[in-house]
Amino acid sequence: METDELDIVREAFTLMLMVSAPILAVGLVVGLVVSILQAVTQIQEQTLVFVPKIIAMVMTTILLLGWITMKLMEFSTAMFSWSPASGG
Repeated sequence: METDELDIVREAFTLMLMVSAPILAVGLVVGLVVSILQAVTQIQEQTLVFVPKIIAMVMTTILLLGWITMKLMEFSTAMFSWSPASGG
């Protein structure tokens, strides 16, 4: 691979991590809080963790959808400007 191709792959992975990190962090925090509450109340229901975690992650995705779309559009525009067909 040439340097330009490696730069595109590096940018894609960086964008993937940057876009997914807030959603995964919210899921991690909610899962941790629910697990602590389960330990304190001694409720050991395995499915109890999933519903709040999924709701929190979906809500985070909805709240960040504009930002995620903007970042993906910026990357797409930059990627098309880097393509050899456009002369960039």
